[in-house]
Amino acid sequence: MNQFEKDVQSKRNDAIDSGVGFGVSFALFAVMFIIATVIKFVGE
Repeated sequence: MNQFEKDVQSKRNDAIDSGVGFGVSFALFAVMFIIATVIKFVGE
């Protein structure tokens, strides 16, 4: 076992961080899709 395995910086669950990252990226793309849809309808 090396020193990095003995002295970890964060003991949080990686699944939580992965879920938050997925949620933030999904929300970003959803907002971009909504804005593009609004622009499309306004342009007609």
